[in-house]
Amino acid sequence: MSSKIADFARYLRTETVGGTVLLGATAVALLWANSPLASAYFGLRDLHLGPLSVGDWAKDGLLAIFFFVAGLELKRELVVGELSNFKAAVLPIIAAIGGMVVPALIALGVGWGQPGIEKAWAIPVATDIAFALGVLALTASGLPSSLRVFLLSLAVVDDLGAIIVIAILFTAKFNLLAAGAVVLLLALYWFLQHKRITSPWLYVPIALATWWFMHESGVHATIAGVALALLTRVRRDPYEAQAPAVRLEHRLQPFSAGVAVPVFALFAAGVPVGVEAFGKLFSDKIALGVMAGLIIGKVIGIVGASALAVWFKAAVWPSGAGPRDIVAVATLGGVGFTVSLLIADLSLQTPETAKAAVLLASMIASLLAAVLLIRRSRAHGTMSE
Repeated sequence: MSSKIADFARYLRTETVGGTVLLGATAVALLWANSPLASAYFGLRDLHLGPLSVGDWAKDGLLAIFFFVAGLELKRELVVGELSNFKAAVLPIIAAIGGMVVPALIALGVGWGQPGIEKAWAIPVATDIAFALGVLALTASGLPSSLRVFLLSLAVVDDLGAIIVIAILFTAKFNLLAAGAVVLLLALYWFLQHKRITSPWLYVPIALATWWFMHESGVHATIAGVALALLTRVRRDPYEAQAPAVRLEHRLQPFSAGVAVPVFALFAAGVPVGVEAFGKLFSDKIALGVMAGLIIGKVIGIVGASALAVWFKAAVWPSGAGPRDIVAVATLGGVGFTVSLLIADLSLQTPETAKAAVLLASMIASLLAAVLLIRRSRAHGTMSE
């Protein structure tokens, strides 16, 4: 039995499987929310378990695990991976900033004057890590591995940026005592890491308490996952088979890909998609701004910022890749999905139309990116012959 569980966990670690499970959960949510059983779907989503609803547990709790795993991989790449070179690390950071600013400006410009745009401009700033990497894995087998690291880093950075935006825009009340508890718990976590303490009996309660006090502080609870990840040790000591960050990533990634992200998608992607909803989609200026920001703004922002960084010699292209490859990968930046749906929920009182815009734009971006990535993969295959 244990070997079968291990095999299943290994299966969930592959990005193609993670992307497929995420897509399946999204399809189930859309079908369920638009079926005669829709009342059961919304009843379950809004059912309270303790202090939060089921949907909020998925949005605030399970998504924190996803960001913890993504943060672990990002820190590993920054410290001991391909991004340990300064100029290589700078490129996805600059690209991510461009990929946030331009979509936000487009969304703000198109939706100007509409109720809710003062916060809804943030909807298209994020890139869905799991979905984007899944599409890349399915369509770009012939591309350099450096492009995957570039996309991962870009997606994590702009999701971190989106979370900072969430913290600023959507912190209605700030609890200073709870925030102080978060700082103390993070300091304790770092101290235990520094002292090479490995007991989960200490770390699990600290992680749960950090998440809870982050939630109580008024700051979005997913930031707890990122903060803990960035404080986790990534260099292996001589007596260790694996560094703590690698070990945790290996153990938690199957749960993140197979449970956390799909369950979030199940309760976030259930939006009406009937004729009336589609009519609103193309007449609602906020929805149009979201789609334009994700499909057009992401490409312009990522490619433009990357080209400027390389032009001014502040950064270098990923090894073995060039501008055309960046264009293909930048198109994947338009797959907003997870965090974009989250921001739509937070920013609008009736977010259904904006969420439908996120889903449609993400689908268009993923299809366009798949075509471009397949072409670039073939081009690289031709060059290597």
